[in-house]
Amino acid sequence: MEFFKIKKDIPFMRHAVIFNAISFITFALAVFFLFSRGLHLSVEFTGGTVMEVSYSQPAEVEKIRNTVSALGFTDVQVQNFGNSRDVMIRLPAQKGISTAQQSDKVMASLKAQDPAVQLRRTEFVGPSVGEELAQDGLKALGMVVVGIMIYLAFRFEWKYAVAAIIANLHDVVIILGFFAFFQWEFSLSVLAAVLAVLGYSVNESVVIFDRIRENFRRYRKMTTVEIIDNAITSTISRTIITHGSTEVMVLSMLLFGGPTLFYFALALTIGILFGIYSSVFVAAAIAMWLGIKREDLVKVVAKKDEDPNDPNAGATV
Repeated sequence: MEFFKIKKDIPFMRHAVIFNAISFITFALAVFFLFSRGLHLSVEFTGGTVMEVSYSQPAEVEKIRNTVSALGFTDVQVQNFGNSRDVMIRLPAQKGISTAQQSDKVMASLKAQDPAVQLRRTEFVGPSVGEELAQDGLKALGMVVVGIMIYLAFRFEWKYAVAAIIANLHDVVIILGFFAFFQWEFSLSVLAAVLAVLGYSVNESVVIFDRIRENFRRYRKMTTVEIIDNAITSTISRTIITHGSTEVMVLSMLLFGGPTLFYFALALTIGILFGIYSSVFVAAAIAMWLGIKREDLVKVVAKKDEDPNDPNAGATV
């Protein structure tokens, strides 16, 4: 399905150097902020107090969040747990204050508003647990990257795999750079969004690479640059439909999902926008500079009845 069809190919690769220079500068700034400011890690990674409270009626999450924040706690996470009456509260660790003191202070404030509220459980999440979660998250990220490279190398050719993984890591680092620069809270849900962006970006790269492969088969007289420009131009309508519909859903979470989904949706929004950019101007351009050509995707089969001087003899895709 296409909303429109562009008859003349857009010369994307003509401006590949400029766009990739912008990408490199953005990437370098993201790395700089990651090392200079670091990520503002949530309670899951740094440790803190986790409380579960229960109400006799549906809980007002925003009101609870404001009540707890008014006690002087920063980076408080409040969300429904299981049903609308159960609420989970995560409090960051504070020096000189024990878990029991934190929970007593919070419960006193909550009971002042609703005497029927009950404390279901309270526990301390130590820094060692957070460190283990961080390590597991990095392992998951590494496994995804390796899996994508293996998949693309088998489906296409190693040059495509290298180009796609550079473009996808470019998206991931820029997302992390945004979170480091603005000191937005980096939680497990944001890590899940980063992994989702990896899969989403590689899907767009695969679509473009598939069209490049088809064009190499279909257009024997086109140059590599013309092949890539045609592939990107012919998939623009599909890109607008898929990314546009996805972005509408993500923006709805960003605007109406509340604080619990805000940073998750924000990471997805940044990732989707840069994913489109990287698939077109980074992955395709790097593949071009690595020297992709028709022969990379062609299997040569010798046939007795063919002229050996024919350059296209026995070539099949």
